[in-house]
Amino acid sequence: MSPHRRPLSAIVLAAGEGTRMRSSTPKPLHRLCGRPMILHVLDALAELTVDRVVVVVGHGGNEVTKAVQAEAPPGLTLEFVDQPEPRGTGDAVSVALTGFPDSVDLEDGDVVILPGDTPLVRPATLAHLVRVHRDEDAAASLLTARLEDPFGYSRVLRSKDGRVARIVDDGEATPEELDVDEVATQIYCFRHSVIAPALRRLSPDNALGEYYLTDTIDVLHGAGYQVVSVLVGDPVEAAGVNDRAQLAAAEAELRSRINDRWMRRGVTMADAEATYLDDSVVLAEDVTLLPGCVLEGRTVVGAGSVLGPAVHLVDCELGEDVRIAESSGERAVLESHVRVLPFSVLEPGTRLAAGERAGPFFGRG
Repeated sequence: MSPHRRPLSAIVLAAGEGTRMRSSTPKPLHRLCGRPMILHVLDALAELTVDRVVVVVGHGGNEVTKAVQAEAPPGLTLEFVDQPEPRGTGDAVSVALTGFPDSVDLEDGDVVILPGDTPLVRPATLAHLVRVHRDEDAAASLLTARLEDPFGYSRVLRSKDGRVARIVDDGEATPEELDVDEVATQIYCFRHSVIAPALRRLSPDNALGEYYLTDTIDVLHGAGYQVVSVLVGDPVEAAGVNDRAQLAAAEAELRSRINDRWMRRGVTMADAEATYLDDSVVLAEDVTLLPGCVLEGRTVVGAGSVLGPAVHLVDCELGEDVRIAESSGERAVLESHVRVLPFSVLEPGTRLAAGERAGPFFGRG
């Protein structure tokens, strides 16, 4: 079978407890721009031609499963498997393989593996990783990055001929290895037929006593397989979210992408850094958003409307040429040419007919 016609599947690792988040909410369900972060990972996979995605859950597994099933991109075939004990990423992938059916076609295919806490990875980056993996007819391909300060990251080590040989954890690297500035992300593409045998060769002989997926690179290289690397253009794409500070940084990056997308579609933002849009918000052309606009949920705004300054709407539907300033609303429906004066509160269920005006404190229901 031609490498470019092989089936493609994916594994998303979402079993970690995320203790550094200091939260009762499972880490994959912390929200970014209105959606659980794992959903942003699945959105990226949905842009590829993926036959099946296996999600490995653990801590809060039932909650994660229900949330993903409720909001997953349409058309994505999902399977959930539980990792009962946190025994490392290698063990998690071994568990994930039980979620795939016994299929000759699948064995001839490729599998993308990535964490559920990398919400910034772009579909084009994943597609490029798969394309290089197939062009090189590699057994394994890994996404790497070059960092000025690689402290805390696993280093990519190469053999004398320049090929990827192994990955060493920052805490177990020698001083010479710590000088390497190429780091391994946790995003891979493997030939499906080689991953299970490589996992069986792993040993928990490390500081944490876990099975590291990174050790499969050493196993495959030692067995003579082709292992290649793909350097990501923007290292932020592969950044994981492990605490609240990283969550805020990821939120800012995603918000910037969302705002840039809408501005390129004909929306005016007087101050993009002071404009907050959920991923699910829908805006028409010629909408103007003044500083301090916060639009959440399924809010829809019609063409020519001007919102702001300081407008907060949740799950609202606005027609064309609506004007709102310094006001808030939730689950309100405003038809075209409505005017909402400053300091108004549109209570849930408010409906304003075309051309109506609403003043402070008298939202219509």
